[in-house]
Amino acid sequence: MNSYRELWRYSGVKIVASLVAWGVTGAAAVWAALRLSGFEPDWPWVPAVAVTPHVAAAAGAGLVLAAALRKRAAAALALAATVALGFAVVPRSLADGGTEPAGAPLRVLAANLMVGVADTGELMALVARLRPDVLALQELTPDAMERLEEAGLPETFPYAVTRPRQGAGGSALYARHPLTPGEAIEHGRFGQVRAVLAHPGGARVELVSVHPCAPKRYGRQPCWRAGLEALPRAGGPLRVLAGDFNATLDHLPMRELLASGYRDAADVTGHGLRTTWPQGGWGPLPGVAIDHVVADSRIGVRSFAVHTLKGTDHHPVSAVLTLP
Repeated sequence: MNSYRELWRYSGVKIVASLVAWGVTGAAAVWAALRLSGFEPDWPWVPAVAVTPHVAAAAGAGLVLAAALRKRAAAALALAATVALGFAVVPRSLADGGTEPAGAPLRVLAANLMVGVADTGELMALVARLRPDVLALQELTPDAMERLEEAGLPETFPYAVTRPRQGAGGSALYARHPLTPGEAIEHGRFGQVRAVLAHPGGARVELVSVHPCAPKRYGRQPCWRAGLEALPRAGGPLRVLAGDFNATLDHLPMRELLASGYRDAADVTGHGLRTTWPQGGWGPLPGVAIDHVVADSRIGVRSFAVHTLKGTDHHPVSAVLTLP
């Protein structure tokens, strides 16, 4: 009797393991096909595709499980999905190693203030430690701007282009060097401010504090896509785009933006898998990399870093760039 029970238990475990292997493998294969197809369906795929690095890891686990169970067909499918997703994801963890221009440095810091409630003192301490030339803020409210000004932000950054708003739609650019305001990008009550920085080294750089709508629910994709597509393409003047893109390198509009002639600072330095959202207190949500510093390909990238800031769901990000 015990031998029959043990056999049944073993067979049951094996059946469940096989189902898991096929389920993970099949899902990963479909995911890889969609991700690499050049076609991006609407909701819920747009928010879901942000977790592609996690799916790539799951595909690898499915491969190991299928191989252990000697499921050749499942293992072959898992191998194809793992290779396909790995081809898209792994290069982000590898530094480019190319020759960078030996010009003037430009330090950029971007922070989403989560409707203005981020800790003012901690942000000022971060500014004091990193000494950025440019500070790009998102979700800047009138109250947050008042607190920052009282904390001495104008003394650190004498030049600014600000567009504070109640809620999540405000943004700003602060700089140590002169700024010429440009026309803000407006979509869905989200204002992405623009300005041209006159660097003392002689270069002129157009800056954008990036924050399109979040595609977190059905019906928001047109606003999100329009906000990303309205960002200036590379070519012409030097440009740096920094902030909360609400997009990862797996989103098609983001890939199209980079293909126009930009480079993502995290990707260039091998930190492209560092997640920037959510920052604490969001339960089991997988981390995703949606905050970026993106620079014209003619601009060098020396370093990239992810920081912490109390009171907000986003990690601030910084980069040290080199102007040609």
